[in-house]
Amino acid sequence: MSNAILKHKPTAPEPARPIAVSIVEDDPWLRKDLAREISAAAGFRCQSTYASAEEALKKLTAEKPDVVIMDINLPCLNGIECVRRLKLVAPEMCIIMLTVYEESDLIFAALRAGASGYLLKRSKSAELLEAIADAHQGGSPMTSSVARQVVQFFAKPLASSLETEGLSIREQEILNLLVKGHAYKAIADQLSISVNTVRMFIRRIYKKMHVHSRSEAMAQIQNQ
Repeated sequence: MSNAILKHKPTAPEPARPIAVSIVEDDPWLRKDLAREISAAAGFRCQSTYASAEEALKKLTAEKPDVVIMDINLPCLNGIECVRRLKLVAPEMCIIMLTVYEESDLIFAALRAGASGYLLKRSKSAELLEAIADAHQGGSPMTSSVARQVVQFFAKPLASSLETEGLSIREQEILNLLVKGHAYKAIADQLSISVNTVRMFIRRIYKKMHVHSRSEAMAQIQNQ
């Protein structure tokens, strides 16, 4: 075999980097179990764990995990306030609430604070891993009972609220799918358009609504 052929021999693609996950949970047994399950799954790794919101706030912005799993009922500062403070300094941070609570006021408070998803602690390990991957790709994973509450809440007032914002029919379609938790690719597939076109529409929607994120758009719709 010639040196020229050896020189241009293609190299195998590098394996994808595991999704780095940080956990904020005050229950030591659950915290340990979550860390073990995440690290044992292919394509995931537990980057760090914290027992309090205060400890997490000191280190998470520097660590920059791909996804944060956040409990609501933390000692002293609660998980929702922790999310709000994290998003102020790191708006790109992806945070999933993992809690026993499924009351609508806590759900919407978490989403308004900037949470990307909301799962109940009774969710199976496979569901949690799927949710982490979904959130990492831009989705908003929710336990089905939580998602139903969100959809039911927005189903009636959404159309009239959007009309007052001057959104086009296509923009309304995209925002409807966005607030229901669909990832960009899922929206593109459903509407038979490209992901780049979806991004363009979402930028336009955010500009018209004077918001900067999915959670802010959902909060504005709720308040109308």
